Amino acid sequence: MALKESEKPMLCEQSTPCPLRGDWVSFQLVDERGSGKPYAGLPYVLIDSVNQQHVGVLDGDGYAKVYDHYEGPVILQINSDYTGSEQLYSRLIARENYPLPIKEIQVRAENTRFVRKDGTRVDNNPAQKNADQFFQVEVRNFVEHATHLPPRSLCKYPPNYSLLKAMGDIGFDPEASTLWGVALQPNKRTVMEVRPLRAFRPMLSKDNAFSALNLYQLALMATFSYSDFGQQPEKPEDTVSFPLDPSVGFMFGNGLASFQETWKIDKAQTVPYYPLYEDVPYSKRFEILPFDPLLYKQNKIGLGEKQDHPAKLHFFDDAKAKDGTNTQAFITHHDEIILISVRGTAEIPDFLRDADAEQVPFAEGVGTAHKGFYNAYKAMSAFVTRYLSQFYSGQKVVICGHSLGGAIATLLAEALRRDATQKYDILLYTYGSPRAGDQVFVKGAADLVHHRMVNNNDPIPSLPAPWMNTRTSVWVPGLILSFVTLPYVGMLIFAAGLAKFGDADYEHHGALQHFMPVHFKGRDQSAVLWSPGCDSIEEAACSIALKKQGDLPDRDNFIKQLFQFSNHKMVDSYIPNAWATLRRWQQTQDTGTTIITKTEYDQVSNQLLDMQTRLKEKRSELTYGLSGLEHQDRQRTISALDSEVRKLDESRQRLNTLFHRTLTPMDVYGSAIQSPELSSGIERWLTKKENKVEVQLAMIPQQSATELRMA
Repeated sequence: MALKESEKPMLCEQSTPCPLRGDWVSFQLVDERGSGKPYAGLPYVLIDSVNQQHVGVLDGDGYAKVYDHYEGPVILQINSDYTGSEQLYSRLIARENYPLPIKEIQVRAENTRFVRKDGTRVDNNPAQKNADQFFQVEVRNFVEHATHLPPRSLCKYPPNYSLLKAMGDIGFDPEASTLWGVALQPNKRTVMEVRPLRAFRPMLSKDNAFSALNLYQLALMATFSYSDFGQQPEKPEDTVSFPLDPSVGFMFGNGLASFQETWKIDKAQTVPYYPLYEDVPYSKRFEILPFDPLLYKQNKIGLGEKQDHPAKLHFFDDAKAKDGTNTQAFITHHDEIILISVRGTAEIPDFLRDADAEQVPFAEGVGTAHKGFYNAYKAMSAFVTRYLSQFYSGQKVVICGHSLGGAIATLLAEALRRDATQKYDILLYTYGSPRAGDQVFVKGAADLVHHRMVNNNDPIPSLPAPWMNTRTSVWVPGLILSFVTLPYVGMLIFAAGLAKFGDADYEHHGALQHFMPVHFKGRDQSAVLWSPGCDSIEEAACSIALKKQGDLPDRDNFIKQLFQFSNHKMVDSYIPNAWATLRRWQQTQDTGTTIITKTEYDQVSNQLLDMQTRLKEKRSELTYGLSGLEHQDRQRTISALDSEVRKLDESRQRLNTLFHRTLTPMDVYGSAIQSPELSSGIERWLTKKENKVEVQLAMIPQQSATELRMA
């Protein structure tokens, strides 16, 4: 911004031998409604052209006037420390790691609200009519250290940055390394509208019970773990920024911190899925820690690899490390929740780790764990525990992950739960997770609260097969043979999936929630979310998808399942199903109707009956036909099939219960019903055109037909 002609005489490079006094300046701080009461009583410092300080306090209307200062422009600074007793701010100021320089004006601005719910600026402030000049300012304009504050926002009436820069360039304050504050012209009344210091944060329930809110929100966060952190530069010197959208740094450090409803969590994403946000004081947001070498010695560049910066603190990625495991995760927190999200299979090294099914001792607890998943957990454990050691203060620890990330998250959650020094309160949500440990591990982790989501015919939760305790070189060829030269031999490995041999087989942990699709006329599709209680739903690759034709298994259904790998994808499958479930549950709770309709009940019930018929046919075949199995193995398999037939009866009973179930707000939103921002957050979310579905059944948005193939 160029200097105005009227400002240039005030900044002549030749100083007057005897500066004159006699100028005056008045100023007022107001909110967006034109009221100065939120800023009443704030101490201020006014610095004039000879560096003389004029100290005062804003009156009850946020107004002050200073007489007889030296000629020329002045600088207004409002930098008094917060001295109140609110625990949130006291803890942030006093914490051992990254204490924040919170000022009184910051707390005042955090307790004001936007006039417009989306945070866009008002066009006309009522106080503007009484001003000679009017500025739209932010807390960062008045304080010395602002790296912990949100980036500067765009506005129609910015403060006079060019005047402030010019004053610094001619040595207006030679004692200051960087001139800061708001530059005011003399003999004018200046009104400054202070932008509310509010942020968005994704709503989450801290309650252990399953909720549709967490189902949807954590599906988004689990998917977000595939994104970069987006910090520039990667190894900072003076400052950092987060320009890349989507990225973890941009969402939490820029977008949400600046009260923007960001939604993009995947570079290829075209359909917006907005999280449900609550409007909170800025200091209650999910935090990205500041980078300020002047304030924090751990940020100084001379530390080399020991230098701290936001990407190092919040983001784990050891892909470039020697002997790295290609594991990726992010972590952030606010005063009530610490959020950890672990990335799933994304690259070839991830698939090889998935395949390393050898069982190794779970040293942090009991039983054995999948070697590939355990090594990945061990790689990131120090990153997580370091963060917790610095910023854990009794919050709920919420962990989520998709696919491989779900298995790693399970091991991480159980290890943290067993930490006797902290007694962490853990809540775990996973999506399409394979098995992470054996039966002993699962039994030992019985107290870990884990809600495990499986979508339709997702093949990944079927792995590793329960009986696998082999190295990659032993069982991967069996999978390859399914596609290459000897498919039927390869498929025999999976055919025994329901018969669990040995005392320490792989087993799933957590309470299963399954998305079962229901198709209507045309292209409309919905999904019933339920807990089936049987293995056949997940183990389609090992049971109902297999039937004998002569002495060979029919591999067509299993191959089809693998080529329907889109069932495993988050943006195309899990997120749309989670969104549809949340909308359905919202509408069900609002109308007092039951979760599923009669049409859906009939369709799912018929599918369960069909499963039972197939398993009974399989049992008959094993009993009276030539199965090729030894007698003892055949009997075990028959016993497993009988058990599954009984479980399918139990599943039909569960479906009947679901058919008659009504919901409460607690079912939908969990502990978030206690948030005073819940109703406004829902209202804001429902204004998005993508969420305006009025029918009782929230149909799943149609995605592209692209499907991944396993090679």
